Amino acid sequence: MEETLNNNSNKKLAVGGVVVVLVLAGVAWRMGWLPGQSSADTYQAVFLTNNQVYFGKLSDKDDQYPVLTDIYYLRVTQPLQPSQPNPNVNLVKLGDELHGPADRMEINRDQILFIEDLKPDSQVVRAINDYRAANPK
Repeated sequence: MEETLNNNSNKKLAVGGVVVVLVLAGVAWRMGWLPGQSSADTYQAVFLTNNQVYFGKLSDKDDQYPVLTDIYYLRVTQPLQPSQPNPNVNLVKLGDELHGPADRMEINRDQILFIEDLKPDSQVVRAINDYRAANPK
């Protein structure tokens, strides 16, 4: 009889431990704390060794070729009149170029200088949200 009670207690303890681990794993996944994971809503700025910067959603960060999707970049144009010294800066959605690239980029990890998560209220994220609102899929 005592052995049955011990077995039941051990089973309850094991089930409780599994539940705790699953809950903690779920919280870690939801918070983006797992390795190679970022929040699905977070945009990153990816700075490359060739001085280019792309904005998008980066996945597989620990792979040799991380994948960037929902890609944007900055286009800087100088005004034609010298009396206007400030350049124009526009956010451009990747894909409208002459060669028509897909909205997916595999980047050699060796070419990445650093990666920054963008705040939801940053000017770039606001511009992306404005673009998406004006150009629904």
